[in-house]
Amino acid sequence: MSKSDKFEYDFLKQTFNGTPITNQSASGGSTNIWMALLTADPGDAGSTAAEGGYAAYARTISDRSTGATGWSVTSGTSAANASASPVGNIDFPQVATTSTGTFTHFATYPTSNGVAADMLYGGTVTPNINFGQNVIPRLTTGSSITED
Repeated sequence: MSKSDKFEYDFLKQTFNGTPITNQSASGGSTNIWMALLTADPGDAGSTAAEGGYAAYARTISDRSTGATGWSVTSGTSAANASASPVGNIDFPQVATTSTGTFTHFATYPTSNGVAADMLYGGTVTPNINFGQNVIPRLTTGSSITED
């Protein structure tokens, strides 16, 4: 089953910019989206078992907008896929302990405490994010979520 290129674009705009989809929704919903980092693939089930990895870790909030702390959404065509990327860096809490590891995946949730079934999107972080003492894990403007 697939979605049209336009609907993929509209759906990303609703999810990351809060823009209602004409004839589908009257409201864009909440004004925030929560980002999570994981050390393993959450899969389609949205597993949170590998979320975090250090004591100060917490999900980080991002605006569902096109503003400085929001998202840029590009439309898909037959030659390109619709995608969403942060307008600015999304920083997670600094690692204050000697914990080390590698974040290989990220996920988005509608709330700070959303459970696995609430995951909206999940995917690979490229390049992976290595974390250790005094490191601030960060998703950059080069990070993206792509439909199709």
